[in-house]
Amino acid sequence: MEREKARAWIELDLEALERNFFRLRALLPPGCALMPVLKADAYGHGALPLALRLQRLGARAFCVATAEEGAALRQGGVRGELLVLGATQESLLPLAAENRLLLTVPDLDAARRMDARGLPLRAHLAIDTGMRRIGERAEATERLEAACRCKNLRIEGAFTHLCTEDRAFSRRQGERFWAAVAALRARGILLAKPHLLNSYGLLHCPELGGAYARAGLALYGYAGEGEAAGLEPVLALKARLGPVRTLQRGESAGYGLRFQARRETRLALLPIGYADGLPRSLSEGRGGALVRGRFAPFAGLLCMDQCLLDVTDIPGAAPGDEAVLIGVSGPARQDAWALARAAGTIPNELLSRLGPRLPRLILPASCGGEKRMV
Repeated sequence: MEREKARAWIELDLEALERNFFRLRALLPPGCALMPVLKADAYGHGALPLALRLQRLGARAFCVATAEEGAALRQGGVRGELLVLGATQESLLPLAAENRLLLTVPDLDAARRMDARGLPLRAHLAIDTGMRRIGERAEATERLEAACRCKNLRIEGAFTHLCTEDRAFSRRQGERFWAAVAALRARGILLAKPHLLNSYGLLHCPELGGAYARAGLALYGYAGEGEAAGLEPVLALKARLGPVRTLQRGESAGYGLRFQARRETRLALLPIGYADGLPRSLSEGRGGALVRGRFAPFAGLLCMDQCLLDVTDIPGAAPGDEAVLIGVSGPARQDAWALARAAGTIPNELLSRLGPRLPRLILPASCGGEKRMV
């Protein structure tokens, strides 16, 4: 599908992805490699094209959320390590073995169930250092050791997850993690690939070290809110204006007639809605889009497949104009932080909710001068 024929679409700037990759790689502590996080379709960007580009740049290890995500990437040509960060249900263990996935061991009981299957499974051990979500507690040395001594299950590494943007707490998590790794080493268990850095950790606590830095949101161009880390957004979200109608003062529009014109008003139809992943909480002017370099608020309630934009104050706004929900329009910019803030959420959720019916367009500079949809 060509962009000119799409009602709404996502643009992917893989050159920006490349620049982010090298910026983050320059921050790595000694002995640490970048492990791109590709879960949730690479935070809504499109996991396979991004993984293949990152592979060409030198990435040799990736992580996903589920065995199905890992298998799809493996079958799409992604080589190297593919770590499944979540617990894997037993029925999917054969799929994991077949596709040479690295699994996560969430606790001793799960390790024993995985071991009992007799499959050639490889895994990393989750160690809980404070998040209380997954993993045996860091001080539970005997349980961690027992998991590592399973007969069929081969545990090659361990990881923990930094859970707050509090440097002092993150450093305490690091201390607990490395103490657990050292306690296992003292019992004869060498975990070759221990890792704990995520995007926040790499940007703020790189001294915590480890074999990998699991870069997710930072790789796609976003650090903490208001942070300037030299990162560039990879994704833009756009749609094309449909019919533009004029309402007289006092007329209403939309479901529940929730929008009422307080003056002569021009409303443009925008063919994107909450079924595409656009949060309904952006309704009634809490969010909007950029048209011809100016902000146009949503009028009334967002619908499943379309919404209305108030373009009264945008001279010349007409059907066929681009409306930018994430990205740049003339001198104006609206990034995922701005749209997420208006929706009362975070960029991670906003981006990962972008649906599959939005075609992904790889920008011309990234594919030999020709646009292509994926």
